[in-house]
Amino acid sequence: MGLTVDLVADLGEGFGAYSMGDDAALLEVVSSANIACGFHAGDPDIMHATVAECVRRGVSIGAHPSFPDLRGFGRRAMDLTADEVRNDVLYQFGALNAFAAYHGTTVAHIAPHGRLGNLVATRRDYAAAVADAAARLNPGLIVLAQDGELADAAAERQVPVGIVGIADRAYEADGTLVPRGRPGAVIHDPAAIVERTVRMVCEGLIETVAGTDLPIVADTVLLHGDTPGAVQLARQVRAELENAGVTIAPLAQVLAAKEAKGKVA
Repeated sequence: MGLTVDLVADLGEGFGAYSMGDDAALLEVVSSANIACGFHAGDPDIMHATVAECVRRGVSIGAHPSFPDLRGFGRRAMDLTADEVRNDVLYQFGALNAFAAYHGTTVAHIAPHGRLGNLVATRRDYAAAVADAAARLNPGLIVLAQDGELADAAAERQVPVGIVGIADRAYEADGTLVPRGRPGAVIHDPAAIVERTVRMVCEGLIETVAGTDLPIVADTVLLHGDTPGAVQLARQVRAELENAGVTIAPLAQVLAAKEAKGKVA
């Protein structure tokens, strides 16, 4: 049984007349989409159009909830309680779920965005808030997360977990991402990103800023679409993974294949 991985990108991150990234081009590459739900980006028209295009192309849909930080694109810390985090996640999921239902589909996964996404990896209260929301919304809803508190909290609640690998971000030795404000936090060399992605998926390792190899599980690889040359890089990543014998499939299929492989082993 060969390797299978999901490719996911953050989509629908415009607002009103403003757009970010080339969603149409990325939808030719990815198997899943994290769709902005209005708190850091996205609006009703953009959510409607993005969901419709995902359905047309057979791309799996995921909710991408954020702190209520439209001005800061969800990348600023906010002093919210765990209850507020849970309720904000429920609100955003509900908005996207309505568009999914309208287009005859469902939301397959949930992936916290930006600063919230970073904090749920380390803050037990925030992780529990998101995991509780997911478990009550749909026990089969996949929680997309880095290794850390959110992945643990979801597993404790028997909610399926997809571990995300981010090849264009630098990793600390403890497995957390280097904060964006630090030099070298974002990797820009296309060759390095492609090499890190293939190694992460095929060998289960990624090099940290300390120069050590970190064991990493990557059920899905996040492709960023808001940087120069991002679409070409995404195409190259997919091509090199396929050249290495990796099958690209939506996250639910990846987890099903992983479970089947575990039973065979």
